[in-house]
Amino acid sequence: MLNQCNFIGRVGRDPETKYLPSGEPVCNFSIALDENYKNKSGEKVSKTEWVNIVTFRKLAEICGNYLVKGKLVYLEGKIQTRSWEDKEGVKRSTTEIVANDMKMLDSKGQAKSEGPYSAAGNTGAGDVPDDVPF
Repeated sequence: MLNQCNFIGRVGRDPETKYLPSGEPVCNFSIALDENYKNKSGEKVSKTEWVNIVTFRKLAEICGNYLVKGKLVYLEGKIQTRSWEDKEGVKRSTTEIVANDMKMLDSKGQAKSEGPYSAAGNTGAGDVPDDVPF
């Protein structure tokens, strides 16, 4: 069986890094996946899908330090659904991508500590249009 996902999208909100009781970092953020096409009437249609991303360990540190809202990224990972019970006892669930690789694809919205670096150590290039919707 194969559980692998690949995405190119824009970071939807600044990543949030937390730490497990073991001290292991966990970083959560979302990405926007845009799709543009013409419908049967010939009208341009734009659609955005939002995907929740979670990273662990070193990649969590990198994402937390270098990603910012609006940055274009490439992510590889696996899809995962998890369930929990909230404080009121209501059962909740979410589906997210557990990313194991990330590459920054542009330099707009420089990293929190400067410099466009990917998890693999590559530098990003290119510009983000000023009309990005977030």
